Amino acid sequence: MAKKEISDRAQVLLKALVERHIRDGQPVGSKTLMREAGLPVSAATIRNVLCDLEERGFLHSPHTSAGRVPTAQGYRLFVDSLLQMSPIDNQDVSALQAELNPDRTSTELVQSASSLLSSITAQAGVVTVPRQNANQLRQVEFLPLSGDRVLVILVVNEREVQNKIIHTQRPYTATELHDAAVMVNQRFAGRPLNTVLEQIVHEMHEARSQIDSYMQATLDLASKALDQDAGQEEYLVAGESRLLGNATAEELGGLRDLFEAFEQKKDLLHLLDRCSTADGIQIFIGEESGYTTFDEYSVVTAPYNDGVRQLGVLGVIGPTRMSYERVIPIVDVTARMLSSALSR
Repeated sequence: MAKKEISDRAQVLLKALVERHIRDGQPVGSKTLMREAGLPVSAATIRNVLCDLEERGFLHSPHTSAGRVPTAQGYRLFVDSLLQMSPIDNQDVSALQAELNPDRTSTELVQSASSLLSSITAQAGVVTVPRQNANQLRQVEFLPLSGDRVLVILVVNEREVQNKIIHTQRPYTATELHDAAVMVNQRFAGRPLNTVLEQIVHEMHEARSQIDSYMQATLDLASKALDQDAGQEEYLVAGESRLLGNATAEELGGLRDLFEAFEQKKDLLHLLDRCSTADGIQIFIGEESGYTTFDEYSVVTAPYNDGVRQLGVLGVIGPTRMSYERVIPIVDVTARMLSSALSR
């Protein structure tokens, strides 16, 4: 329902009620609201307005005569029409600038972003890990280790260096490994990692009987070296303990389901995927997410990029009574600063 469809007085009372509920997490009564709103009206008038807001679906009463709390619809009207954003604290900006340093690797930047979001907002911070198709192969080197082990040095995008140890079917000489790296770099440098791996696997399966043992061995090495999906996290969550520390007694039960959702990943990944297809800040309040696990929580996200293509999304997950006036600007500026760091 649009802001203009409720009276100015109702807007003032709804705003005051939401802000009070955000602060203490308890139902708000008419007498308390009378003090909070500062309107020159009686408690009876306030009760009448609250009854009207409840009938319209903006509020509900969890218990008889216990005051009212905002619904997801009430929070939505508050966020879309009544919210006044708070300026970002200089100390928070300094922390973001220090940690989101362009000299750091993309992996380090993503990890820092999730931790920063959590520490600054006192909620859970989440960042999706850039997908493999967003990473381009620049160079690969193979170095022999003892036995059947090979050290892979993988240069991704402009400057990120990744090291991993793979196990091969037989020992390789330094010359064999050098020649294999030259072949891989000549054929695949500059292409997205996922398409490189798909092509290598295709050639291994389709042309096995037509290629010599050297080429087969080279493709096997490259396949193991570029298989980054094994064990890779799809998103990083930081600050679950902050949700516990700030939860009311009524909210503790829902946290168990939320933490299970973090572990199982499916619902949260689907929600983050929805956010990744949109531009700018996305806010899901309570049941707007479409998943019952998040009925008592809000998710605020923004996409991040490397100056060329979108790499993922970052955001904050917390109770519906989170401080939106602080969280939204922090999510926005963190996404912008992460994008800037990844673009250099």
